Amino acid sequence: MARGINKVIIVGNLGADPETRYTGSGTAITSLRIATSEAWTDKQSGEKQERTEWHRVKLFGKLAEIAGEYLKKGRQVYIEGSLRTDKYTDKDGVERYSTDIIANEMQMLGGQGGGEGGGFGGGQGGGRPQQARGAGGGQGGGGGNNWSSGGGQQRSGYAGGSRGGDDYGQPRGGNAPRSAPPANEGFDDDDIPF
Repeated sequence: MARGINKVIIVGNLGADPETRYTGSGTAITSLRIATSEAWTDKQSGEKQERTEWHRVKLFGKLAEIAGEYLKKGRQVYIEGSLRTDKYTDKDGVERYSTDIIANEMQMLGGQGGGEGGGFGGGQGGGRPQQARGAGGGQGGGGGNNWSSGGGQQRSGYAGGSRGGDDYGQPRGGNAPRSAPPANEGFDDDDIPF
């Protein structure tokens, strides 16, 4: 029988500052509340409609520390992870269920004032996110930062967190100079309709 896939990707805005706490062994756990919105036009009335969905996201380890330090209320963020539902008993003895997104990747998008490039990625500014590439093909500049909680492929030119976390935010390959991303001849970001 085929195995299932439990994968969630959201892009939304933080509704509150992150809440970080630490386990007895010192592992960071950060909780986020992220809002995603969708808009549509009602076919019968012609009125614009909008619905906001709130998501609870949990991050662990070095990824949690980074989120707790650099994310703030209102910041746009890309989250990739999986759903986990936990059962608990409330104070009245009623069984309840809570579904959270357990994040294994996070990318800070946009900027805090429109022109900021997102901090670590440097570069382009204008609130544009850094483009994600496959493993080993990260680019140095961009308007966002991509962090991953565990080995596997990295989507940016930054090292991962499963090797002890000492190298977070450091470019791969030590301090070797990076080559500039290839020039997009004849292509302008303003040509994209979104």
